[in-house]
Amino acid sequence: MKALRDPQNLLADGLAKIRAQFQVPESFPPEVLAAAEVAAKRTPSEHADRTAMSFVTLDPASSTDLDQAFAMESVGADLLLHYAIADVAWFVADGDPIDREAWQRGATLYLPDGKAGLYPPILAEGAASLLPAGPRPCVIFTVRVAPDGAVKLDGAERAVIRSRAKLAYDSVRVSDLPQEFDELARRIAAAEDRRGAARVDPPEQEVEREPDGRFTLVIRPQLPSELSNAALSLACNLAIADALYAARTGLFRVMAPPDERATMRLRHTARAFGLDWADAMPLAEFERSLNPREPRQSAFMLAVRRAGNGASYEPFTEGVKPWHAAMAATYAHGTAPLRRLADRYVVRAALAVANGQPVPDAVTEAFARLPAVMAKADQRDSQIGRAAIDLAETAFLSGREGEVFEAVVTDLAESGARIQLCSAPVVARVAAHGVEPGDRIRVKLLQADTEHRTLQLQRVS
Repeated sequence: MKALRDPQNLLADGLAKIRAQFQVPESFPPEVLAAAEVAAKRTPSEHADRTAMSFVTLDPASSTDLDQAFAMESVGADLLLHYAIADVAWFVADGDPIDREAWQRGATLYLPDGKAGLYPPILAEGAASLLPAGPRPCVIFTVRVAPDGAVKLDGAERAVIRSRAKLAYDSVRVSDLPQEFDELARRIAAAEDRRGAARVDPPEQEVEREPDGRFTLVIRPQLPSELSNAALSLACNLAIADALYAARTGLFRVMAPPDERATMRLRHTARAFGLDWADAMPLAEFERSLNPREPRQSAFMLAVRRAGNGASYEPFTEGVKPWHAAMAATYAHGTAPLRRLADRYVVRAALAVANGQPVPDAVTEAFARLPAVMAKADQRDSQIGRAAIDLAETAFLSGREGEVFEAVVTDLAESGARIQLCSAPVVARVAAHGVEPGDRIRVKLLQADTEHRTLQLQRVS
């Protein structure tokens, strides 16, 4: 759950019910744990020694499942990004107990109070994680980044690296990072702007308790280090996608742009927050103008995330150009194999393609089956995320029964008018007749039920 944090564990009871409702696994079957114990002892034997290279990781301070490490260098006007990705396939064989369980899970599930991993901790937070505790096997993708931000996959190899440092977003210093770090991120961002990509970097909502005992939702924008770090993963995924598409293989992340109805709903949401969105300005351009540190604008960024059509996975199909509207590019997921099942196969395919080898049959077969598995995992993750946000919103409004709120109608449905509160990042439904999207109304809170995560509102004017 990336959009909501609960550092004080204030929602513990409600989150426990969400875990039970969606059958979030608490552990792994004994046979999977036993297989992971054996796999964790496997010594890399097909890997080049790259321990002399200065790799580092950059993640949240508490993270231990580290998928990526990076090193950089300048070559003329170009920058070379050496992006090390955890070599999960070295530890997990096709059809073994760990693999079968991963196909059941699809992805790591995140909740504000913890996660349910895709792989057992002895691998995901130990032997396969790119921690600085010792040499770790990985696949290094070398990505060439031109001055204009264009990316190209220059090569890929299995290697052993030793991370020099486990850096954290909230404490990293400029001197801790490669000197090319900021310039590389700048080039990638500039290329996004030229493509017309919708660079929505929404903040997190954090639950806090006020002195009077009430809950409040505080918006925490992403840190500059976090945004710059995301550019590295984006560069690698774009380069991998181009290489796979050129080789007529792969699994791609695709996404349609918001439809007319969703865009109109967002225009009404912007109005609710008092934001000036010119009629002729496309959504992507408006998004790039937003400041995540301004409360109303950051709340709108959260609304954009929730309004999207959602992304999906598609295998390579002859004659079809896979397209991700938000990225304004052909795009693949390959940089988080510890957390997403599909990435393990994309890494294997990209490694083969980069070295002029045929993609293994098992990988090609997996590409055909993965869209359904990943769709199920995405749906489950979305449902859990929505439930957690509903819980936080009801907790936030609990105790405020009888209070009247300004709101704007963003959409209409048989279940009532969908509204956006003007004073908080809360979306709800209310029975309202004779209204149109964009109308401003006033609603009274009748009940905030944290048990069932529902709000009951009444239109008063």
